[in-house]
Amino acid sequence: MSYDIITIGSATVDVFVKTDNQLIRMKTKSCEEDLIAYPCGKKVLIEQLDFMTGGGATNTGVCFSRLGLKTACLGVIGKDDNGKHILSELKKEKIAFIGYEEKKGMTAYSVILDSIEHHRTILTYKALSNQLKFSKLNNKIKKGKLKTKWFYFCTMLGESFKTLEKLAEYAEKNKIKIAFNPTNYLAKEGFEKLSKILDRTSALVLNMEEAKLLLGYKCEDKSIKVERLVKELNTLGPNIILITDGKNGSYCFVDGKKNHLYHIKPRGVKIMETTGAGDAFTASFIAGLIKGKPIEFCLFLAQANAESVIQSYGAKNILLKWPQALKEMKKFKHKVTRMKI
Repeated sequence: MSYDIITIGSATVDVFVKTDNQLIRMKTKSCEEDLIAYPCGKKVLIEQLDFMTGGGATNTGVCFSRLGLKTACLGVIGKDDNGKHILSELKKEKIAFIGYEEKKGMTAYSVILDSIEHHRTILTYKALSNQLKFSKLNNKIKKGKLKTKWFYFCTMLGESFKTLEKLAEYAEKNKIKIAFNPTNYLAKEGFEKLSKILDRTSALVLNMEEAKLLLGYKCEDKSIKVERLVKELNTLGPNIILITDGKNGSYCFVDGKKNHLYHIKPRGVKIMETTGAGDAFTASFIAGLIKGKPIEFCLFLAQANAESVIQSYGAKNILLKWPQALKEMKKFKHKVTRMKI
């Protein structure tokens, strides 16, 4: 069996909690951020409670599969009800689970707190997702279960991060391309910590905050422009740099494309909830690359799918299938600009 892409990361059960809360803006010497606030010593009524599956590996896996790619998911889950739920959904989405189940320990779990402005805070219990052991993959490698064109690396910590490093070496030896999405957990560790992976990465995906953290800049430093970030990130190994910046749109730099920086703006659709939007954008962009599409098309596809996701609760519910995505792209024209840097 050979795949177009294998996603490697966490598989979780997500509970979405909608309550009446307040948003507080706090400014310190080092940063400015919004905080979701609840009163102490009181009961808070929950307006809506939804249980869904999530985690970087399953979110992106479903996106890849719906866009017509042969997809597998690699991670660790428990032999519990949540693990069974995840396996059932992956099977329904035609995604092969090539990870393993552990008898001891529980499947990763997240509580997602919505805010009045549709931002969210996620409380994550990593559980078994941090315990992916490379030694337990040797038999799968011998049986050819890791044959693929691409690996998609999500953020993984602890033992699982060591496994990502070894899988990066495996990818290099077997001519497998790597897309890497280190969220702020890893980005704040700095590029030296991630060098074994970055050296072998084809496409690096970050948001603006993560890009600054990875390079050692302060997040609130407005003088650090995206042009500078993509050039510095390119020197770390990746040929393709994708940086998302919320309502300001997304940027893509491709080494060898005459130093051109591509930029796409969102349409400003009504936001219901933003969880999974980044996964949808990233996976759609990589799917376009795998299908051999030009950068402009990849950005169109990514933006269309991300905008679909944020108009509903859950990271996967409104992910588009390939014909739907093409229809949306034709219906709503996004503008991609190209500048030389």
